[in-house]
Amino acid sequence: MVNLLTTGLLLGLAAGIAPGPLLALVISETLKHGVKTGIKVALVPVITDFPIIILTLLILAKLSGFHALLGVISFIGGFFILFMGYESVRTKGVCYSLNDCKPDSLRKGIIINTLNPHPYLFWFAVGAPILNKAMNQSVYAALVFVSSFYMLLVGSKIILAILVGRSRTFLSDKAYIYTMKSLGVLLFIFALFLFKDGLVLLGYSHD
Repeated sequence: MVNLLTTGLLLGLAAGIAPGPLLALVISETLKHGVKTGIKVALVPVITDFPIIILTLLILAKLSGFHALLGVISFIGGFFILFMGYESVRTKGVCYSLNDCKPDSLRKGIIINTLNPHPYLFWFAVGAPILNKAMNQSVYAALVFVSSFYMLLVGSKIILAILVGRSRTFLSDKAYIYTMKSLGVLLFIFALFLFKDGLVLLGYSHD
């Protein structure tokens, strides 16, 4: 249970503060329309991700007996997390442009996140396999993972919106950059566990 909580918090924080289209929109809408609008955009994943989670769980349920294929998926997840770690380690801050801002922020956020391939890849290759294992323990364990993940995914974006509302230079400050680099190292370590799971499923290793 503790492992699921820690995993959810780590992945949620890493995804929440990593540069990307939704974070860029949170920042730009905060600067143009205020912190409340930025917070509204930060809540978008709660709206858009639920169908993705259900779809990926249904697909993985159909593949539950295909260990080799699940092993390949675990490796894909490992490489995806490695990419997230690499992006985190090499970050130099977040770039944004006020020229891209338009009204109707929530609708724009939903469109951006729905068309963004990262949530689909994350939940298919990383999130859903973890959630599936958690559900084998108990529904409560699954809720711990999902709630901890979204608590920091959304919460970190809300905090960034507040900080940006107070200081436009925060996302280029050393505190943000060092946090991203530290998270990148942790993601590298987490990727190794996914590779280990992949080897087990492929029959090249044992638990």
